[in-house]
Amino acid sequence: MHSGRTTVYRLASRGGRPLHSGVTPAPETDTAASLGADADVRLVQLVKRYGDVAAVDDVSVDVAKGEFFTLLGPSGSGKTTTLRLIAGFELPDAGRVELGGEDVTGRPPYARDVNTVFQDYALFPHMSVQDNVEYGLRIRKVDKAERRRRAGEALEMVSLAGYGVRKPAQLSGGQRQRVALARAIVNRPRLLLLDEPLGALDLKLRQGMQVELKRIQGEVGITFIYVTHDQEEALTMSDRLAVFDNGKIVQVGAPAEVYERPATAFVAGFVGVSNMLEREGRRFTVRPEKIRILDDGDRPAGEHVEAGTVADVAYAGMVTRYVVALDAGGELQVVRQNLETSSADALEHRGRKVHVAWRPEQTYAIEDGPPDQEEA
Repeated sequence: MHSGRTTVYRLASRGGRPLHSGVTPAPETDTAASLGADADVRLVQLVKRYGDVAAVDDVSVDVAKGEFFTLLGPSGSGKTTTLRLIAGFELPDAGRVELGGEDVTGRPPYARDVNTVFQDYALFPHMSVQDNVEYGLRIRKVDKAERRRRAGEALEMVSLAGYGVRKPAQLSGGQRQRVALARAIVNRPRLLLLDEPLGALDLKLRQGMQVELKRIQGEVGITFIYVTHDQEEALTMSDRLAVFDNGKIVQVGAPAEVYERPATAFVAGFVGVSNMLEREGRRFTVRPEKIRILDDGDRPAGEHVEAGTVADVAYAGMVTRYVVALDAGGELQVVRQNLETSSADALEHRGRKVHVAWRPEQTYAIEDGPPDQEEA
C-alpha cells in the first residue's frame, strides 16, 4: 500500500566537478521529474501487477505539452504496459493517470483524448487510404466535406497526397505506417501514443521515418509518448526520455544527459555502448568515442593514460572498433573514425601494445548498488 509520498531517487551529488579520483559524479536523478502545473500528462505512483509480478512498479513522471517523450527499455521492462495504462487499455492496481490536469484513471479508452499508433498499423484492408484516415472522423459524425478536407491535410502532412484511392495492400511498409499516423493525427487528440511503430521497417526506412516523425510532431504540436527498445531512436527523436528497468523508471532526462551522464550501471550499459572500469575502489563509465589510441610517444598533459593490448578489431566502414585489454585490468571498446584508415590498416593493430587516453571530466561515477531512497 502506498503512503501518498513520492519516492525520489538520489544517486550522487550534483555539481559536475571531478571526484578526487578524477571521476565526475553521476547526476542527481529525480524519477518523478515533476513539471508542476505545466504537465500535459502526469503519472502518479502507477502500479500494475500480473499475479506476483509488478510489470509497472511505482512509476511517476510528468510530460510537458507538445513534448516528444520516449519510454525506453528492454523487453519486459514495463514501458509498453505503462503506455497501455495511459491509453486506458489496462487499469492500474494503484496510482493515477492525469491528462491536462484531469484524473482519467477510470475512464475507458474512447473517453480519453488519446490516439494510439501500433506497430502492426491496424489498417482496414478493404478500405481505401482516404477512408482509413477518415474513419475516426466518421465515427465522431463529422460531416463528409470536413472529413475529406481534414483527411487530405493529414495525408499531405505525411507526404502521401494523391495516395487516397489506393488500398493498404498497394503501399509499402513505410507508406502504411504513414497512413496509420495520418489516421491518428487527423482526430487532433491531446496526446498521441506510439507503440514501437517503426519496429517492422528496415534500417534505412526506419531512419528516414525517425526524421519524418519528429518533423510531423513539430508541425502538429501534439504531445507524443513513444515506446521503443531502440536506443538510437530514443536519442534521435526525443526531447526527453525515461529509461525503464524491471518495471521502474531509473533515469529521466534529455538524450544527451542520459547518454553522457548515466545514473546507473544499467543505463550506462543499455543506452549506447559504455565501458565500465574500476580503479581505486570506484566504478565509473567512459564512452568509446571519448577514448583515443595514442600515437607512439604521445603523452598528453591533463589526460588519464593507460597501457594495454589490442585484443580485437572490427572494421565497420565509417569507423573501426577496437577492444583494448588494459594492463591494469578490464577492457575498453574504442571507436576511431576512418578518416585515412583502410580495413587492412585497421586490422594490423590486432595484438599491438598501445596507450589509450581520455579526459577525466569524460568519466562518470556509477553507483555499485541500487539507489538510496529518500522520502520527499
